[in-house]
Amino acid sequence: MDKVILTCSVNGVLTDPRTHPVPVTPAEMARSAREAFEQGAAIMHIHFRDQRPNFGHLPTWEPEIAASIASAIRAACPGVIINQTTGVIGADVNGPVACMERIHPEIAACNAGSLNYLKSREDGSWAWPPMLFDNPVNKIAKMLEVGAKLGTRPEFECFDLGIVRSVELYRRAGMMRTGLYNLVMGVASGMPVDHDVLALCRRFMPASAHWQATMIGRAEIWPVHQKVAEMGGMLRAGLEDSFFLPDGSRARGNGDLIAALATCAKQAGRVIASPDEARALLGLSAHDSEVAHA
Repeated sequence: MDKVILTCSVNGVLTDPRTHPVPVTPAEMARSAREAFEQGAAIMHIHFRDQRPNFGHLPTWEPEIAASIASAIRAACPGVIINQTTGVIGADVNGPVACMERIHPEIAACNAGSLNYLKSREDGSWAWPPMLFDNPVNKIAKMLEVGAKLGTRPEFECFDLGIVRSVELYRRAGMMRTGLYNLVMGVASGMPVDHDVLALCRRFMPASAHWQATMIGRAEIWPVHQKVAEMGGMLRAGLEDSFFLPDGSRARGNGDLIAALATCAKQAGRVIASPDEARALLGLSAHDSEVAHA
């Protein structure tokens, strides 16, 4: 792809806005998304946060909150593509489904396999209680069924090589026709941020696949972002994934991170795609007006 699609991961889940510069309210998310949009982001990957005072570190699946956030971002970023989170622990997917049905995202995350989500401190103690991020096939099938009904393209979140390989098995089983690959790198118990791992994963995706890598970390992630650009992938950055720029300094917000991502693209000789160009490249159906989301 000579054209490169940039995604901004606007805010993520659980990061506390009292200690980190993550946007939470519709106005904050719209303003932060606009900064990223002005630097070339065509897609906004969004999480919905509890709007009560002092509860902004917690997720919510209230459809009207989702709608207010999506509407504010769409108004601030004309033509932008919305990519909705869907991640939940447990079998109950009614929350993310209700939000999808309310806002009709053009893309929605689909966590494509399970992961023991772990992190330890230097003394060996757990940074949080060991947690299973459970994504069995029946749960994945439900999310794909809803997405197909709404015309929402799945973005398969892949935490290891086995999950990358599973995506093609879902297609062969008739669970979906097409989707995007997102290689999640940097979770302590998942794939590391590593050039060789990146190249290996790419070998096990279809040659024609649209793909990107989410990289969690600090300055060490940026050489691998550059490698993604050189290999023809889509590019993603944002406050969900990192607070740090290539020189190790802290980003002021999503605009700084997307500007650094755009530099990676340009150094690879690629041109940044507009939202309409991104839709054409991905074969998405445009949502032309707010009426479509009412």
